[in-house]
Amino acid sequence: MEEAVAGCADVLRAVVDRDWEQVGAGRLEWSCQKTAAHIASDLLAYAGQLAGRAQDAYVPFEITLDGTEDGLDRADNAGVVQVVETTGALFAATLRTTPREVRAFHPFPFRSADRAGFAAMGIAEVLLHTHDIAEGMDLPYEPPAHLPEYVLTRIFPHVPPGPDHWRTLLWATGRGELPGRAPVTAWRWNNNLVVPADRVGLQGVTPAAAADLSAGGDGGFEWVGDGPYEGTREAAGMMVKAYEAGVHRPEFGLFVVVRHEDGRAVGGLGFHGAPDEDGRTEIGYDLAEAARGNGYATEALRTLAEWALARDDVTTLFATIEHDNSPSQAVISRAGFVQVSEDYGDEGLLAYELRG
Repeated sequence: MEEAVAGCADVLRAVVDRDWEQVGAGRLEWSCQKTAAHIASDLLAYAGQLAGRAQDAYVPFEITLDGTEDGLDRADNAGVVQVVETTGALFAATLRTTPREVRAFHPFPFRSADRAGFAAMGIAEVLLHTHDIAEGMDLPYEPPAHLPEYVLTRIFPHVPPGPDHWRTLLWATGRGELPGRAPVTAWRWNNNLVVPADRVGLQGVTPAAAADLSAGGDGGFEWVGDGPYEGTREAAGMMVKAYEAGVHRPEFGLFVVVRHEDGRAVGGLGFHGAPDEDGRTEIGYDLAEAARGNGYATEALRTLAEWALARDDVTTLFATIEHDNSPSQAVISRAGFVQVSEDYGDEGLLAYELRG
């Protein structure tokens, strides 16, 4: 966040002596002055959402830019830059002190975001609107590649990777073109989905988290002692491949099972891909060994199955299990699945289905 804000301030200071109010910000209908003020407003609003743990709506306050002691005049350009830097520092401090498990209200698309989601939204606001101002002022601007990559892999999981992170982000937000892709005229970012259950929550894994899990990391989760189990890492690798191939659908990806009582991740479950034309999709799951025997897998599987079958595009859930894996067979039976084959596929697995 600090790096993004510092880059924005450098651009703004280069034109601090120009008339921002009379110059349009790129393709926006706003002036450069209004756009700069909007950056500060968003950064403060995001800090407020996380700090206040807002759950149902935006915290009802807004920022006002004052330029004189009596507050009657608008801030000058140098003052606006200072406000952007100050709100950026406040937001960065909020991100550092917010626990990983905290989620706060944001409307798009699932009505909440965690600190990584808010960080990505804040960085996106800074990068994109700095671009808009620079375009209006006819200035060069390109942020370090890892900043748009951070944004894309956390809140644009539905956007296939492009040849260049910055130009992909500009294309995804209607600000540029990419060869072979139609222009974007309407867009929303996509915070990760969370499906709640009684004792656990199912937290959708972002492409960034999946890449870390598949490489041996923790994916940003605090795991029980021996987690994550190998099946979760394999599923994360499958998700990374789907994302890189441009076929990943976030709602049909990998979820991490997080225990409410202590915020620790205990397992993973999810889909092997989006449903086919008949509404059929395969599901898989595993638990870290230290968390087994507590019913977490059954609760998580029931919850995700109910969520999926409530959708219009899902009619059947399918799963395969090895013959000697009796604990997994017990889990899937308790979740309501019915065995449909004893010799499925090349490996002769047990096959189960649950229909909506």
